[in-house]
Amino acid sequence: MEDIDNLLLPEINLETDDIIMNIAVKKDYSVIEDIDQRKEEFIKDLKAFIEEFSQTEESKEFMKYYD
Repeated sequence: MEDIDNLLLPEINLETDDIIMNIAVKKDYSVIEDIDQRKEEFIKDLKAFIEEFSQTEESKEFMKYYD
C-alpha cells in the first residue's frame, strides 16, 4: 500500500468566523454516483470525524492552548 504522505488527495479549506479547517479526504466518494448522496455521505463522515476527535485526549490538549 502506498504511503499516505505520497498520495495526491483532494483537499478542502472550510472557514467560518471562528475556525479555519484544512481537510485532506482519503475516502473515495466517486463510488457514489448521485452527487446529493455523495455530499450527504461526506457530511456524515465529517460529523463522525468531529465527534470522534471530541472524545480524544488530543482535543483536550488542543484546548489547553487557551490556558
